[in-house]
Amino acid sequence: MKKLGLAALIIMLLLIGVVAVGNHLILDKIGPESVPRDLALQDDSKVVAPVVQPAANGEAPSSGGELNLYWGELHLHTAESFDSSMMGNKLGIEDAYRFAKGEPLIGAGGETMQLSRPLDFVAITDHAEGFGSRTHCDDPNLSLFERAACWVMAQDNPIFLSLIVEGARGEGEPGELSLPTGVYQPKARKVPGVDRFPTCKWGDSTVERCYDNVSTDWARYVQLADDYYEPGQLTTLVAYEFSPGMPDQGKHHRNVIFRSNSVPERAISSIDVPNAIELWKGLEATCDKAYGCDFLTMPHNPNKAWGLTYSRYAYDGKQYTEDDWRLRQRREPLTEIYQNKGASECALGVGATDEECAFAQVLDPCQPGETTGCAFETGFVRDGLKVGLELEQELGFNPLQIGFIAATDGHNANPGDVEEWDFRGTVGTISSPAVRRMSATNLGDKAYRSMLKFHTPGGLAAVWAPENTREAIFDALARRETYATSGPRIGLRFYAARGIDQAMIDAPDLVQHLEAEAVSMGAVLPYSQRPDQQSESPAFLVWATRDPLDAPLQRVQMVKGWIDDAGQTHENVVDIACADGLQVDPATGRCPDNGASVDLSTCQYSAGSGATELKTLWRDPDYDQNQSAFYYVRVLMNPTCRWSSYDAIRLGREPDPSVPATIQERAWSSPTWVGGQP
Repeated sequence: MKKLGLAALIIMLLLIGVVAVGNHLILDKIGPESVPRDLALQDDSKVVAPVVQPAANGEAPSSGGELNLYWGELHLHTAESFDSSMMGNKLGIEDAYRFAKGEPLIGAGGETMQLSRPLDFVAITDHAEGFGSRTHCDDPNLSLFERAACWVMAQDNPIFLSLIVEGARGEGEPGELSLPTGVYQPKARKVPGVDRFPTCKWGDSTVERCYDNVSTDWARYVQLADDYYEPGQLTTLVAYEFSPGMPDQGKHHRNVIFRSNSVPERAISSIDVPNAIELWKGLEATCDKAYGCDFLTMPHNPNKAWGLTYSRYAYDGKQYTEDDWRLRQRREPLTEIYQNKGASECALGVGATDEECAFAQVLDPCQPGETTGCAFETGFVRDGLKVGLELEQELGFNPLQIGFIAATDGHNANPGDVEEWDFRGTVGTISSPAVRRMSATNLGDKAYRSMLKFHTPGGLAAVWAPENTREAIFDALARRETYATSGPRIGLRFYAARGIDQAMIDAPDLVQHLEAEAVSMGAVLPYSQRPDQQSESPAFLVWATRDPLDAPLQRVQMVKGWIDDAGQTHENVVDIACADGLQVDPATGRCPDNGASVDLSTCQYSAGSGATELKTLWRDPDYDQNQSAFYYVRVLMNPTCRWSSYDAIRLGREPDPSVPATIQERAWSSPTWVGGQP
């Protein structure tokens, strides 16, 4: 028996040694201790930021009329999120607000982060599931077990984070092979409780303490938003993230945004409710409008929700009822179309055929039986818009009339830090300094686990509002008068009306006329009662201007989706405006190549091509007033360097051939809906 005991002890010590060695090797690559060594490998002085260019001739889209264009970030994490702090970030809420105003910060990887221009509005959206989990850790009277738990949660150790998170996400399971490929298969799920965290599990009465401390953390959160709110300068929206986990790093999260500082006493998380339907119900029950409380929600990463976001099912397998769809229509007017984990507009081979659907995509169409890690039919925003048209035929209303915003989902407390030439990663020391970002397999062997292949700096939200205040910004979000960009501050107006003609396009009072007589992006164009207008396509006015800090514009595209009498949905994408005096080829529906290029040794883009401004009036040649349809605009810039090419310059190496060296930055307008019987 003594020999067996000794053998067991030796085996245990060997296992501990193996784990310790493995832990050391991993942390040597992505931990904080080796940051100085890796930071010394790069030379930031080799990267030259673009030079500010003159503004557009004449009035820019942001000028004139009653509304102004404001830029912001609606999805950002600080050290308040346990997955941020455990990946090395120690910058908090106040740091993030100062950063939004233009102050520089030093990130976990030793790199300087700073905006080229301050933001107009910001919402910090730390995970509500972590609220209350570390509030008690400063208590000097903690037991030994409680101190140990707090020590674990305070470590800059992604290995500990993985142990906590992966258990909550659950395991991916093969699906039913007899069902159609790429169609979401509902699954009954139960989210783990707050005792998933060591700090809420080790010790006496810890579950109850963590649960009670949620309100304490939330109250501090709201107070800090108030402290940094400067109407007209920086609007700080009170917000948080609702974050149920899914297998294979899946995301079915929603950001909750409030109109004012009148909010419920508790931030409802997935620990409290089993799905988004109950989230909306719970928020409505605790958000008293009589005192100015109002809210909306926005899903993010439909591309990684494994088909759930625009399916007919909730997270726990419940099927939506008509009342549930009405609740969603009332509370979820927007979606996040782009962020650091890629684009969620569309995917090639998954109901989409236009080449721009390959932008920021690494997910292949699903194969039979796949339930995670691939591109689903209901996993992209354009798919969701089509599902909305189908539901309109079934229910008599469209619960998926959704506008667009973009964000970063950064975990470094640096809201709006989206410029490719200044990208510093999004997850602490895992993605900073540059040599760590350039590691092709630093998160796993699949493309969507690789930062080099999958990660982007993220994008920005643009809103048209009369003033920069909480109420005005929120109301613009609620009415979908918003658009998204992949980072550059492209100016964009998009209107639809039946009373616009070509002669008005350059009129001095164009904007005032459009605001009075047309509907803007995000709106529904009413069915015309005039017989002479019912068969003619509405006029769509698009006006885009370049970001003076970035490359010129190359083209404007119109994306249309519609549903026929048989209930089948369709889509079509055409170019409607070309730079450099080029004309759309009637055979292909595309602008000819304007020859724009990039010098990869310096990342300087070619001069002399592209447009400072593109403005056009377009009518749909295939318009049918009996078919419900949506239209949205996509504006493409000339090619510029991808962030990885800038990092290659910093590191004195060639761009990695496994990823594109250049990208075409873009803007997406919120859709306009027209057609169908009244």
